[in-house]
Amino acid sequence: MPLDVARIKKDFPILARTVRNEHPLVYLDSAATSQKPVAVMKAESDFYSQHNAAVHRGAHLLAEEATDAYEGAREAVARFIGAKSDEVIFTKSATESLNLLAYSWGNAPSNSRFHLAPGDVIVLSEAEHHANLIPWQELARRSGAILRWFGVDDEGRIDLSNIDSIIDSRTKIVAITHQSNVTGAITPLTSIVAAARSHNALIVLDACQSAPHFAIDVKELEVDFLAFSGHKMVGPTGIGILWGREELLAEMPPFLFGGSMVTAVTMEGASYAAPPKRFEAGVPNMAQAVGLHAAIDYLNAVGMGQIHEHEVALTEYALSGLSSIAGVGIVGPTEIKDRGGVLSFTVEGIHPHDVGQGLDDLGIAVRTGHHCAWPLMKRMGVVATTRASLYLYNEKSDVDALLLGIEKVQSFFGSKGIGR
Repeated sequence: MPLDVARIKKDFPILARTVRNEHPLVYLDSAATSQKPVAVMKAESDFYSQHNAAVHRGAHLLAEEATDAYEGAREAVARFIGAKSDEVIFTKSATESLNLLAYSWGNAPSNSRFHLAPGDVIVLSEAEHHANLIPWQELARRSGAILRWFGVDDEGRIDLSNIDSIIDSRTKIVAITHQSNVTGAITPLTSIVAAARSHNALIVLDACQSAPHFAIDVKELEVDFLAFSGHKMVGPTGIGILWGREELLAEMPPFLFGGSMVTAVTMEGASYAAPPKRFEAGVPNMAQAVGLHAAIDYLNAVGMGQIHEHEVALTEYALSGLSSIAGVGIVGPTEIKDRGGVLSFTVEGIHPHDVGQGLDDLGIAVRTGHHCAWPLMKRMGVVATTRASLYLYNEKSDVDALLLGIEKVQSFFGSKGIGR
C-alpha cells in the first residue's frame, strides 16, 4: 500500500512553510538532517513540562518518571534494531559513538583484544564520511597501526575485488559505511563480514544513512558495533546511538569519566559500572532520548518496509528525471539496485554552490559541497556536488520541482545543457 504522503506532511509543520519570496518549501536535505513531526516535539516538550529531573539520581517522583522515560527510550531503540537493551548506549551523536570506540580501544590494555600494536591493520573504504575516517586515522597514529581501504568504482560502489589482500591476518578492525551519504550506494556487507570473521577482526558499521530508511536487525547484519544518529530519523538533535555486542562492551574501558558510570569511588581510584552506564558519564540527553523514542514510534507506525518501498520508487523516478536533463551528471549509481535515496549530481558549466543557491531561490533545499567525504569526492573526480536526498515526507511533486528548478538554473546561467 503506497504511503499517504499528503497526510504524513501534515505531521511536519515546517513543511507547510513558504520561503524565499513565498515559494512553498521543498525539503530535499534529509541526509543532512530530517524534519521532525509534531509527536517528537510534543514528547520533548512534555518531558520538560511534566517530568524533568536528572535520571538515575534522586528518590523523588520526577526522578523516577524521568528514569523510566529514559530507559524506555533505550528499550525502544533496542527493539528497533533487534538488540538487547543493555547493548544500547546513548551518545550525543553518531560521530561521538564512533569516537567512543576509537578512544576506548586506544586505551585498552595490552592483553585486551581491543589493543592495537604497530603493524596491526584497520580497514576502511574510500566511501567513508569523515566521522568514520578521522577517528580511525587518529587511532592508527597513536597506536602505530596501519590503515588500509577499499577503493570504489566509477559509480562510487565499494570495490571488493581485492578483499583478500585488504582483510588479512593482521586486520584488527573493519569500519565501514552501510550506505554512502554521497552516492547512496549500499555496501555489500556479506563478503566483508565473512572476511573479517575469518580473521577474528572487529566489525564496525556506520548506519547513519541506513537506519532511518530501512529495517535494521543487528543479528542479521552480524556486525559487532553499529552507530547511527537520532536527527536523521525524524528524531531530535543531540542524541546518537552506539550498539555493541554485550560481551564486547563488557570488556571495553570507559570513554568519559565522571558521575553515573561508577560503582565505587575513593580518593585513590574508582571502579566502573557495567555497560551501558559505563559509557554514559554525566547527566545524559534525557529529553532527546524521549524524543527519539517518539520518533521510533512514529516510524514504526508508518512502517519501515513501506518507507523503504516508497523511497525506492521515488529514487527511481528521480534518477530517471535527472538522467534526462542534458548537462546533468549523476555522481553515484544510475540504477536503483542496492542504492538509497541520496542523489548527488553536477550541472555542466555551473558550480554546485551556484546550483544550490539557484534552487534555494525557488524554495528547494538541497546540500552542496564535499559532504564531509573529501577522499570520495577526489576519487569521483569532483570538488563538490549538489545533493538532493529523499525521505518519507517527499513525493513526486518534490522531485518534479527539483527537475524544473535545475532547468531554471541552467537557463539563468545560460547553460547549453538545458532540455529533457
